[in-house]
Amino acid sequence: MKINSILSLFAPKDIKFFPLLNETAEILDRAAVLLVDLFSPDGDARRIEICKLIKEEEVKGDKVTGYIFKALNETFLTPFDREDISALADDIDDTIDAINSTAHKVLLYSPETLPDSTLQLAEIIKKGTAEIKSAVYGLSNVKKSDQQVRKHAEEIKKLEEQADVLYEQGITNLFKSDIRTIELIKIKEIIQKLEKSVNRINSVGKTLKTIIVKYS
Repeated sequence: MKINSILSLFAPKDIKFFPLLNETAEILDRAAVLLVDLFSPDGDARRIEICKLIKEEEVKGDKVTGYIFKALNETFLTPFDREDISALADDIDDTIDAINSTAHKVLLYSPETLPDSTLQLAEIIKKGTAEIKSAVYGLSNVKKSDQQVRKHAEEIKKLEEQADVLYEQGITNLFKSDIRTIELIKIKEIIQKLEKSVNRINSVGKTLKTIIVKYS
């Protein structure tokens, strides 16, 4: 019998990791909802409030990630390899951090206007976090849900490709515009932060694929 098969016999007895991973995915998704709000037309008037809420989600994410690593240190048998649980928790936490960093940049720079591409990228981020949340939910029964998790990971990759196109268009349009140089610099950095968040989401997708290949 393979080692993974042996470990799977013990997995149902040790379910603490699944609720914790689910919680990090939920925190990530809530942060993404707030990010869309931030870049929406009425987000200007609520920048401080929204950024504060995103920061609160980031703090919650750090705490739950800490619980996951504590559980890894204290648990002999884990449902997946420790390295895979650690990588997934790290990737999700990094994505929450990237979203918070994007929001902080908006608050810090306080741009006069934001191009449509920023909202479009934020919406892609939200779609990506929804895929992550659904995929992570499926990990507790990976033998039955492996195809669904795989589809979520594939969709994340497609979203990343869409974001690449939007990013290039956004930067191109920005340099073709006649806005003041200082505003151009602000918006360029914000768009780059959004792209980094998308890339972080794609990293989560890759980790999910690795888990599926190993355990499905």
